[in-house]
Amino acid sequence: MSTKGFYKEFEVFSKRTHTSPLQYQFSLLAPNKEIALIMAQENFMRREPVVDIWVVERSHIRRMTQEEKESLHRIDNKDYRTTKGYGYLKKKWRQYEQGMLDEQEIMSWGGKKQE
Repeated sequence: MSTKGFYKEFEVFSKRTHTSPLQYQFSLLAPNKEIALIMAQENFMRREPVVDIWVVERSHIRRMTQEEKESLHRIDNKDYRTTKGYGYLKKKWRQYEQGMLDEQEIMSWGGKKQE
C-alpha cells in the first residue's frame, strides 16, 4: 500500500480561553480527522492550557485567487479609516486648546473682571 495517498495534511488551531480568538498552531500529517485531533491533543495540550482545538483538513481551506486579491486594493484614499489618518489631530487639538485658554479666559474663572 502506498503511503502517498494515506496521509492528509491538517492545520491545527486552538483557543486558550472561551473568549480568546482561534490561533493557528501547526500542521500535521494524519490518516483521518479523528486521528489528527488525537495527535493535536497529544502534541499541544501537554504544553499549555487550552479550552478548544480545531483540526481542519488543508484541502478544505480555500484561499483567494490572484484576481480576488487584486479586488482588495483600494482605488481611492481611505486613510481616514485607519488610525494613521488621524495623526494630525493631536497637534490641531493642542493648538485649539492653547488658543482658548488665554489670560482673559483664565481670569474669568475667578469671577473677577479684568480691567
